Amino acid sequence: MPGPILVVPAIEQGRGGGHLLRSARLVRDLRLKKREALLCLPPGERDTGASLARIRSFTGEFSRQWICLHDSIPADPAMIVLDRFQTPPEEFDLLRKIAPLIGIDEGGPCRERFDFLIDILPVLPSVCAPNMVKASLLPLPLCRRESFFSRNNAAGRRILVSFGAEDAAGLGDLAAESLSGIDAEIVTARNIPNLREELASFDLLVTHFGITAFEALHARLPVLLVSPTPYHEALSKAAGFTSAGHYARSPFWDRLRPHGISRLPSLAGDEAAPALAAECRALAEKYGLEELPSQSLADLLLSFDIHAPALCPLCAAETAVKKIRFTGRSYTCCPRCGVIYMSRLNPPPIEYGQAYFFEQYRNQYGRTYLEEFPELKETARRRISVIKKFLHAAGTGTKPSLLDIGCAYGPLLAAAKEEGFSPLGIDPAPEAVAWIGRELGIPARQGFFPGDFPQEILRDNSFDVVSLMYVIEHLSDPGKVLREIHRILKPGGVLAFSTPSYSGVSGRKSLKAFLEKSPADHWTVWSPRLCRKALARCGFRVKKIVVTGHHPERFPLFGPFCRGRGILYRFILLISRLFRLGDTFECFSVKEAL
Repeated sequence: MPGPILVVPAIEQGRGGGHLLRSARLVRDLRLKKREALLCLPPGERDTGASLARIRSFTGEFSRQWICLHDSIPADPAMIVLDRFQTPPEEFDLLRKIAPLIGIDEGGPCRERFDFLIDILPVLPSVCAPNMVKASLLPLPLCRRESFFSRNNAAGRRILVSFGAEDAAGLGDLAAESLSGIDAEIVTARNIPNLREELASFDLLVTHFGITAFEALHARLPVLLVSPTPYHEALSKAAGFTSAGHYARSPFWDRLRPHGISRLPSLAGDEAAPALAAECRALAEKYGLEELPSQSLADLLLSFDIHAPALCPLCAAETAVKKIRFTGRSYTCCPRCGVIYMSRLNPPPIEYGQAYFFEQYRNQYGRTYLEEFPELKETARRRISVIKKFLHAAGTGTKPSLLDIGCAYGPLLAAAKEEGFSPLGIDPAPEAVAWIGRELGIPARQGFFPGDFPQEILRDNSFDVVSLMYVIEHLSDPGKVLREIHRILKPGGVLAFSTPSYSGVSGRKSLKAFLEKSPADHWTVWSPRLCRKALARCGFRVKKIVVTGHHPERFPLFGPFCRGRGILYRFILLISRLFRLGDTFECFSVKEAL
């Protein structure tokens, strides 16, 4: 069974009650779905009784057994969900050593460092992009109005004024006083039980940017905002809401330029109502709040099977750098060795069966793997010639042993056999392994290296050559595999691999676009520049790097004019080779003592 899910809320004064309420509901929903979950109180919070009373005032029933303190976290949690508004760096560093971190609407200095970011509420365009934005993950109201244009009471409009459980800026009373002159019933909400289910009984909500505003959109209740801070005002504008502005607490400023509270009566009046209703209906459609939600936040978390390394999988360095994010995956560039490695919310949906080498291969390259076998074998023959030079320099015998990890249908095995090697292959695709034995007469095993080999085969110093052609990027723990390869290689033995390069023209043009197109099962992305230092940590000395995969048509500006193989194509190809701008490369290194 996976470990518990920990949810850490913001409970500091001035943060309102929204973060605590959402976190408590999430823990309750997870436990109702038979998943172990705990509300983890942040550092410094010792009075669990007061916190529990506050939680129960928001959510109703909530057990003390569902709460743990920050210094008594249970062993091996599956993930830690932080709804802290802005997690302090020292708290982040401590929790990151325990489990993968998922930030919910997180800002502050640690936002870029989270393994995964889920923004339920949209953020400013200038802020580090999340993995997903999904307002429909809110615990949305069941009670809804007929439409944004409907009236609940023929006797007159009802306006709800709600600025959260704390209303630290004191806007609730100010807004209600400002609206007192218009023809409507004004209700100021203070700790209304189950407030979101009461929204549908009103005709207008006056609030600040936050959870309640989006709940109101789902309830088809028009929303008008007033901002307690300039940051709230910027969020309101970026999201598309109508806002009366930032209340600056300055009567002098209000006289110069009416804004904030003073603009409320004109924006909330009957004349403005139809336009405001139409705007809010468009916002509900934009954020997926017009339809009933298909998935709750608890359901989303339960769907995750997270792989998020705490340390670099190649050099084991602790990393605290900006990530590039896409839905379901994040990329981190290790500041020490330079490898880019991937974290995933769920395993890649790829199986290395027959379809991988036929339908999928044809879709990418235009031909199946076997149709391209002759060309692949010629490329393998060139690689074998390079390997032989380094084996000759090491004084290896006349029939060197070669292990090809991820051998596919065996083009390198075939070339190696013809060049006098004693080859052995391993690949997870059973059809490929069977074809190698039947058509090439070369031994090959079905499975993964090293776990599916008998120990007697993988003895210390047992192979002259180990190759991984477009395989190393598929390894989630390449450092461990390279150390195992070092063990089984003879002194002076050769490690040869090929892999995509993020320092080629595609990666240089746009690293984000390059990673977005990276296959779902490429756990690491390499560059020729990182190989010498990174491989030295695993006991290898790089002897030769060949940059391959030159594509003039991918160059900015000139690429669209490089169709065919005319003069411009050949010129850009020369530039690509001269400056090593190919999108793939081959690395040849020899074993040295660690």
